[in-house]
Amino acid sequence: MQLFRLLPLILLSGVAAPAYADIYKCTGADGRVTYTNDRSLGRGCVRLQSDQPVSSIPAPARRPGAAPAAPATGSSAAFPRVSPNDQRSRDDARRQVLESELATEEAALATAEKALAEQEAIRLGDERNYQKVLDRLQPFKDKVELHKRNIEALRREISGLR
Repeated sequence: MQLFRLLPLILLSGVAAPAYADIYKCTGADGRVTYTNDRSLGRGCVRLQSDQPVSSIPAPARRPGAAPAAPATGSSAAFPRVSPNDQRSRDDARRQVLESELATEEAALATAEKALAEQEAIRLGDERNYQKVLDRLQPFKDKVELHKRNIEALRREISGLR
């Protein structure tokens, strides 16, 4: 019986054994640096200290003749340019689309507010508890809030245009 109590403890102690390996920094004949845990892969390997944090290896130094990296913003010379007139016409078309969406959203808001007002005026017979009234009105209130948020977002978008 004592063996069955100790068996899980013995098995768990074997599983929790820490893993350990030396890490080597190897420099090849061409000057290329690699990191490995197998020293036999190359000559010129130096064992790294094991007490260093994981991110302690510095970035490679930039070579003096190397060109700087291109910015990630897409503003390289090969990036297509748009003439100011084309951009202005695109902005005008976008403004028209946003304004038509705004008009549609304002009409939908008016319809939703009218439906909410109609539902607020109605009192059903089984709604003696006021929470039932609130539960029935909540979808209408949600729709009004959705249209208000959409209108606000469209106005922000329009104000951001040039």
